[in-house]
Parts: sequence; structure tokens; C-alpha cells
Amino acid sequence: MTPNDTESIQLRTTRILPATPEEVFDAYTDAEKQKIWFSILDEEPGIVEIEVDLRVGGRQTTVWGPDPDHLFRETQTFLEIDRPHRLLTESTGSSPDGTTMTTTIEVTFDKHEGGTLLTVVQSGFPAPEVRDFFVKEVWSGALDRIEAYLRRAGQPS
Repeated sequence: MTPNDTESIQLRTTRILPATPEEVFDAYTDAEKQKIWFSILDEEPGIVEIEVDLRVGGRQTTVWGPDPDHLFRETQTFLEIDRPHRLLTESTGSSPDGTTMTTTIEVTFDKHEGGTLLTVVQSGFPAPEVRDFFVKEVWSGALDRIEAYLRRAGQPS
């Protein structure tokens, strides 16, 4: 497989979320809000550490896992920011076994009948199996968590 083949292995996933594009963008990019939604569906929350420098050239670093011996780490560098419409990042992640991967992630936030259509396009996967795992597990789980957070945030106190 050549480097261009790797670039062509991409995923595209969408979800309609129950909030405005501004609210969804902020939930996706704000460190304190991420700390809440990241663990919102867990019976026993693990370790979640997030730092965000939301500016072009800035970074978001996220460390998470069930315990100190099983941590995942992701650093996203912000390449383009058009709040609340679009984000483009380069993401480098590592798993507890030391495997690393760098991809490009574009997230768009479009107004849609009473909510926001969030679209993720991630490219640069090393193999279709890795992409498929991200579709079925990583993005599905993240979007489930963001949706749960937004539903709770939208309920009257």
C-alpha cells in the first residue's frame, strides 16, 4: 500500500444532535464540557484529562482510559477553525500498547431542523479494518456521549 492509498482510506459519519451549531461546537471543543460528556455513559468513569488551546496552530490533548496502566492519548492540532461551522485537525493518537496513528479530521456543524447535523470525515487510516473500528466503536461512542450530554444540558432544571 502506498501513502496515497492510506490517504484514501477514510470514514464519513453523521449524526443529528439536539442543539444549535454553536452549542454542539462548544460541547465538542470546550475542555470542561468534554470532561463531562466523555464519561457520561460510564458506570465507573476512568481517567480523563483534557487540555484545549482552541486557535489555529493550537492543540487539544486528551488522555483517557480505565486506569493508569491502560491510557490512550490523542493530540489534535487545529489547522482550521470556523466557529461554529467547521474544524479541521491533524490527530495523532497512541494506544496503551504503543501503537500510533496520525489522521486528518474534518468536522462540520450544519443547522438542521431543530438541531445540528454533525458530519465527521476522517482520513489517513492505515487499513480498512482500523477505519471500520473507528466507525463502529470510536465515533459511534463519542457521538452517543455528546448527544446524551446535549440532551441533559437542554433539559430544564
